[in-house]
Amino acid sequence: MDLAASPAERALAHAAEETGLTPSSRELPRLTRLVARALTPGADTISASEYERLVCDVRRKEWASQLMNATRRAGELWIGKADMLEAVSRMHDPRATPEALRRLLDDVVAERLRDLGDTPRDVLEAVQADLSDGGQFLSGGQVDRLAQTIARAFGIEDLGFEEELLAQERAKRDEEARIEARAEARRRRENERLKAWEDSLVPFAKVPSILHCSPREALRWIAENRLPVARRTPQPDGTELYEFDPAELKGLRHSLPEWRRASGLPEREVEGANLGNRKVGNAVIARVAALDRYAAHFRTARSLKRRITLVTGPTNSGKSYTALNALAEAESGLALAPLRLLAHEFREALLLRGVPASLATGEERITMPGARHLAATVEMCPFHNPVDVAIIDEAQMLADPDRGAAWTAAIMGAPARHLFILGAPDCIPLVRRIAELCDDPLDEISLERKSPLRAASTSVKLRELAAGDAVIAFSRREVLDLRAELLTLGRRVAVVYGALSPEVRRAEAARFNDGDAEILVATDAIGMGLNLSIKRVVFSALRKFDGKQTRDLNVQEIKQIGGRAGRYGKHEDGVVAVLSEAGSPAHIRRMLAAPPEPILELRPLVQPDSDIVRAVAEEIETDSLYGVLSRIKRAVLRTDDPNYRLADMDQAFEIASALEGVEGLDLTQRWTYAMCPVDERDNGIIRLTHWAADHAAGRPVPPPGTGRLPQPVQAGREELERAEKRHKRLVAWRWLSLRFPEAYPARDAAESNSAMLNDWIEAVLRQQSRVREHQRQERGPRRGRGAPTRSASPPPRGKADSKRSNFGKKRRS
Repeated sequence: MDLAASPAERALAHAAEETGLTPSSRELPRLTRLVARALTPGADTISASEYERLVCDVRRKEWASQLMNATRRAGELWIGKADMLEAVSRMHDPRATPEALRRLLDDVVAERLRDLGDTPRDVLEAVQADLSDGGQFLSGGQVDRLAQTIARAFGIEDLGFEEELLAQERAKRDEEARIEARAEARRRRENERLKAWEDSLVPFAKVPSILHCSPREALRWIAENRLPVARRTPQPDGTELYEFDPAELKGLRHSLPEWRRASGLPEREVEGANLGNRKVGNAVIARVAALDRYAAHFRTARSLKRRITLVTGPTNSGKSYTALNALAEAESGLALAPLRLLAHEFREALLLRGVPASLATGEERITMPGARHLAATVEMCPFHNPVDVAIIDEAQMLADPDRGAAWTAAIMGAPARHLFILGAPDCIPLVRRIAELCDDPLDEISLERKSPLRAASTSVKLRELAAGDAVIAFSRREVLDLRAELLTLGRRVAVVYGALSPEVRRAEAARFNDGDAEILVATDAIGMGLNLSIKRVVFSALRKFDGKQTRDLNVQEIKQIGGRAGRYGKHEDGVVAVLSEAGSPAHIRRMLAAPPEPILELRPLVQPDSDIVRAVAEEIETDSLYGVLSRIKRAVLRTDDPNYRLADMDQAFEIASALEGVEGLDLTQRWTYAMCPVDERDNGIIRLTHWAADHAAGRPVPPPGTGRLPQPVQAGREELERAEKRHKRLVAWRWLSLRFPEAYPARDAAESNSAMLNDWIEAVLRQQSRVREHQRQERGPRRGRGAPTRSASPPPRGKADSKRSNFGKKRRS
């Protein structure tokens, strides 16, 4: 034996000779370190059993890699890294063969599969749903192997089960193919109809001969908006090429004498109208939809003698308090909020004032017998039930490209004798324009902030954050990254971001307000709603991605978010700061002092409703929602309409396109599906099409399940994101269940699954904070002023086990 060798090296050589286990050159360095740690002081030998245990520790990574390669070659996508790590952790024989490792892996996978559902069919659906979360889909052969694996897990020898599953899978794929083929054929037919119409258009040079008028008369009537321009095509020289629908022009011949009389010109004989083969022009569609006279759609509101009071002011100026008092004193009323969470808060505020109130949101209804007040989200505004007083909050959302049309409809159509509109000062020009279009008198009240707001003089380092601070990021990833850093620094943290459900956001806000969490890390979601006792708002960045591009925060965004700092009666002095290296305190100071940015586009956003969709469909004689929306996008509002703009309808159009192949749904049902809130990034439109196909076929649509929920202490970001996505799917399912209760009957199960996911997500957020706190206490007082040592190890096993709840149980469907 080499006397120059270290005790660990001598112990390793002796154990290797005794056991016959010689480590490879790659294994040797780590194995030597492990042996050194295992030696008792002064010893230079180690027992054979201890040596074999250490060799297993070293080889587990390679074993897991072998299993990973084998399963990927076999296409077993349902076997994950966690399964492999669990399998190799159970292997205690350093001479393990690939076959022995595979047997352990099969045992682990079987245990997990049995934990996913009560029946093999439930398990198959659960596994496929989990894979689709990551954009992975199984082939027929892979489904066959998965079915065999599930059968073995449940001890089923009858191959009929597998054949039945495969037959169901084939039928499902065949149906999907038929739906897509029908959709493609219908889209092609509608596009051909549209192209035929476009090919029939004529240039201006042919207009005089069709109308039997002079070119000068035609030009005058175009300028007076009497002659409809069917299509305007920009030219390279900056001009526009005008084209016209000849059938539509012929239908206007009878109007020429009146036009000439109005201009003082001599009348001419004109031919009678002849619509020929009934090609319907864009101008006809525009008249039918009448979006250029949008305010007139809301007949109940127009029949009332409405009075509008616009209450504007910065955050924490008491806008809601003023309007809620007026609402509570009214015999009947309506409170419209931008979020379900805020609709709940409006209802609770009325109940606290002794006023019975019901609730209506996209996915939830609470009906209080005898209540004459309703709290609702803006999209749920009831347009046909007159009330004395109505409140519409966050009117600056009028400019939002995605939801602005809902605020236009609510402000124009709220059937209230006295309408309170609340918002930031930026909304004043838009509300004035809408009041003018509705011919409603408008009073304006401007409120000042109740507590002062100032910019910090210096930037803030992350370790300098104090209790009561809210750090603002602009993506879920950035929020969780900041949270992880702060937890490492030993801070107690709450989080708020858009992917969290309203219930979880509210629970996290309560943790922060109650002092259970020192610091809040949030996206700009806190700029709207949530009662938060924030002392200082700290921006982690001054740029954000807005869905199209990364840009600087504008004045309104900094004021709206920064204005959450300070709480009247608690934090009298609100402070707005920026993290070091994220921006300049001087820039924050300038933005807070800047006047509102001028709104260049004062035309409110509008979009069609089901009545308009049906009217256009009847006019062009089609039952295709895709065809209707195609014509509406091209025809209903000219880009130069002086009063209105057509809202972005891209997602509705994509859903309509996907639903073209689903037979058995009428136009109104298709339009309802097109309005359903789904996430395109989570295969939302594909999933919605499957639900619609089941609905049309008379099959009940089951609610999404929770998936497998591991113990909160074991959950990472991937599991958290998966739970958030499943909750969003349940939101869409519950939204549809309120509109199609017969097709979506299992509402109680959906509510239960939503509650379980909410509880689990909140438990994960709380548990991780507890783990970091436990680690900090285990380390004891910090040394010097440096950051604590980073550690990702969980608390002692017994401690974690003692906190077990119903998580880690089976998927509920």
